[in-house]
Amino acid sequence: QVQLVESGGELVQAGGSLRLSCAASGGTFSSYFMGWFRQAPGKEREFVAAISSGGRVTDHADSVKGRFTISRDNAKNTVSLQMNTLEPEDTAVYYCAASPTTWAVRRRWDRYDFWGQGTQVTVSS
Repeated sequence: QVQLVESGGELVQAGGSLRLSCAASGGTFSSYFMGWFRQAPGKEREFVAAISSGGRVTDHADSVKGRFTISRDNAKNTVSLQMNTLEPEDTAVYYCAASPTTWAVRRRWDRYDFWGQGTQVTVSS
């Protein structure tokens, strides 16, 4: 069982930056690939980024590519999402998630077993 706790969400102006962090406990963190998802009011949960268990391979949604960067530190059991050049459309609750399954399903939220409680990111125009 893995427990995940996100932090770092806040209100920021368009064009600004934020760094989200997710701390894991209670499991073998390095055996999971990790993902960030987001959900805006009235919208479905959306894939943002994923990182392989060893951190060598990453994947970012087209909507955030070039602006967001996922990273992880297996020694500290943390995964981060650096968000630059934020846009009002990035406003959402951001969730980190852990999956023990295959990398091929990294963009499917239903293939993640463990989820954090979410952190709110609000980007004002």
